[in-house]
Amino acid sequence: MRTPLTLFLTLFLTLASKGSEPLNHIERCTLVPTPWADGDSFLVRTAEGKELTIRLYGADCIEWHVTDESDARRLRAQRRYFGISGFGESPQASIEAAKGFGKQAAEEVARALAEPFSVHTAYSDARGDVRFPRFYGFVTTAKGEDLATRLVALGLARAFGVYRETPAGTTSKEYRASLEDIELKAAKNSLGAWAVTDWESLPEQRKEERNENAELDLATAPRGLAEGEKINPNTAARDDLLKLPRIGDVTANRIIESRPYVKLEDLDKVEGIGKQTLLLLEPYLTFE
Repeated sequence: MRTPLTLFLTLFLTLASKGSEPLNHIERCTLVPTPWADGDSFLVRTAEGKELTIRLYGADCIEWHVTDESDARRLRAQRRYFGISGFGESPQASIEAAKGFGKQAAEEVARALAEPFSVHTAYSDARGDVRFPRFYGFVTTAKGEDLATRLVALGLARAFGVYRETPAGTTSKEYRASLEDIELKAAKNSLGAWAVTDWESLPEQRKEERNENAELDLATAPRGLAEGEKINPNTAARDDLLKLPRIGDVTANRIIESRPYVKLEDLDKVEGIGKQTLLLLEPYLTFE
């Protein structure tokens, strides 16, 4: 006879072998216009009238609704990634240009989703703004295109974020590699934000971003956690994970991809987390 603990462990091992929950396929969805949507996060309505916000797997469009410090930091990282932080010879000019590409991405999504489309989601929490609960998902247009792939191919998104097995059965690793190759082609053809990239300074811009992240990693105190607050790595949104010591955007995404976890040591399977980081994380984590 199986005990509740045995059943739980069986479920855990099953999910771990698959990497994530199975996808639900939702046909004939429509886009709901909202003032806050961007290229990788938007509101959709199902044929039954249910509304949900989808955050695309694999694609990261430039922020153009910057409302807090977290958004501002993300926008700066995106400008450096595309090599446009020096565009226009002033930070303000660069910021406005970057936001313009973010707006273009949102407009492209509106065009691509003008006809009913399909959503594939496991309802994995992608909350960034607590006002708008979001779920990670794939979107297939009426023409059969993967929306994230389309945005990256047009230079309106970078291949970055959370990945998982696709609706077609492509592994998360292969999907990531495919988007990175498509991004490289968009950059070569100077599409989207790549049209204004300063290739001479791009390595230095990305190095500057890495150096600043490394400085943040040196601070072992959690950023933004209330006294006594703990975070569950199985359910926490990316922005909550970023409050933890030594956890940046990339590592937060990898934690989400590698769920679930039963105990602290399970986080050792996440690339970028070693034994020293585990010791720093231990006081701030809960697995209840």
